Amino acid sequence: MATMITRRFGACLNAASTASTTAQSSIRRSFTTSPTVLSHIGKQTLPFGSDVVMTHDQTPILTPRVPADLHSTTLHIKGPLGEHILPIKPYVKLTFEQEQGDSLLSVSVEDPTIKEQRAMWGTTRALIANAVTGVTEGYTVPVRLVGVGYRAAIEGGNKLSMKLGYSHPVEIEIPEGIQCTTPLPNKIMLQGNNIQRVKEFAFKIRKWREPEPYNQKGIFVGDETIAKKTSKKK
Repeated sequence: MATMITRRFGACLNAASTASTTAQSSIRRSFTTSPTVLSHIGKQTLPFGSDVVMTHDQTPILTPRVPADLHSTTLHIKGPLGEHILPIKPYVKLTFEQEQGDSLLSVSVEDPTIKEQRAMWGTTRALIANAVTGVTEGYTVPVRLVGVGYRAAIEGGNKLSMKLGYSHPVEIEIPEGIQCTTPLPNKIMLQGNNIQRVKEFAFKIRKWREPEPYNQKGIFVGDETIAKKTSKKK
């Protein structure tokens, strides 16, 4: 009897010791003194060619299109395929440099220890890189029509007409700034200098016949795939 009580008491002490150790290590983790990690994307310099012209207008935006752009500055990016205008947060700093004949852009923020600034650091650099690619190379997004009788054609130069199994053809007006071609009856190619607008239009097309997993039919954007499901058998 005494031996059993001693064993139980020892087990309780071990459990209490383990809980105390776990709590102490949890406290140490929550009060860590490790330095703030800098943005891995934001700190990378952005090279761009001589065919790209960047102009940073540091006049604050007082009448923004959206409230989040209030007091932001404006970056104009011009290239062979068009122009982009990006709002830049007031705490984001842009530095233009020349190195061995190449143009470089460095992005920084006033205080990287602030979470919002650290997040916008990498985001701003990525948006500028996308804009540079858009005005120099452009973006191409393929759209595939998978289904019996599914086909697409361009009508009138600015209208996409699709047969998707409905009793009537689906007609969508092509937005300005996006080039739409149909190299094959069941394939649509979208091209533009703004990746966001190109993909928005691609998914607008996709909504008319979203891919379904049983017969794997529908409209697929890019290299999109869908896992096949088997129907329930009674």
